[in-house]
Amino acid sequence: MIYEGTAGMAEGAPTTARLGEVLNRAGHVVIVEGPRDAVDRADVARTVVSGAEIADLARLLAIVDGGTGDRCRCMGWPTIMVHDMNGELLACWALHHQSGLRGLGDCDADLRDGPALTEWLAERGLTRSREVQSELAAQEAEADRRRTRWVLAAPAGLSDAAADVAQPPERDHMAWSRRLQEAKDRLAALSRQRYPDGIERIRVLLAWAGIPSRESTGGLQWYDMALQEQLLSEDPALVLAAAATRPSSPDRLDGAAELFGSTKWTEAHGRGLPKPLRSMLGEHIQADGTDAMRFRMSHGYYGARRTV
Repeated sequence: MIYEGTAGMAEGAPTTARLGEVLNRAGHVVIVEGPRDAVDRADVARTVVSGAEIADLARLLAIVDGGTGDRCRCMGWPTIMVHDMNGELLACWALHHQSGLRGLGDCDADLRDGPALTEWLAERGLTRSREVQSELAAQEAEADRRRTRWVLAAPAGLSDAAADVAQPPERDHMAWSRRLQEAKDRLAALSRQRYPDGIERIRVLLAWAGIPSRESTGGLQWYDMALQEQLLSEDPALVLAAAATRPSSPDRLDGAAELFGSTKWTEAHGRGLPKPLRSMLGEHIQADGTDAMRFRMSHGYYGARRTV
């Protein structure tokens, strides 16, 4: 039965020295391109490392001593099974996100050179890590572009505050959350200072809030939610009046569709909208709405008659 951990070693902070102690006793190492519950499957790619290659593996598995202080919730892969000279299992480790190692101590640990390990595995036929890394890099690049689009769309005078809100999450989530809240407070205060008239401010923010509705990656990011929270903190009657004020624009109507279709708005104020606003929003959605907007409207959002 495969277990996660290192036999004969007390729990403690993971270190490269501890890793070396285990691999110095290894007769061979089996690396399986899957989580530990898939190591017995014949269709899962694997490689066996022995002899001088074990030293190469030890060098590539070098970690940042002390670990991260946390454990990733996913199972992780590839699975690394270290066997002694008699074939007995010494340790079973798992790689996480191609950048960390689990099983050596009481928490995960960052690899010192994850990309080098990824390439080494690919040279031995285990290419999935490299493929995933490529996919993750593409996703991160698109996430960066999306954040940039959101910041560039900020109303006049709010770009710097928007950039602070859009700073990506960090490993120390509590510290990042504190900084995010401070940035959101600054953005809200600056919005009121820059746009003291409530109707004007809400119309400007609604146009900005329409940005995520047209993003191909879908879903609200933390910075989108910060803007939604700001709109929800406004007087609801004023929000409805601002949304219904003509002339409107497609981006402002996108923002209204997102806000009035959000769970927080409907839970607090219901799905119904005043008839003039409902008509204006319905015309926009029928003419140029997204699939998500049409879905919500067909299910009775915005006060529209339910059609499904």
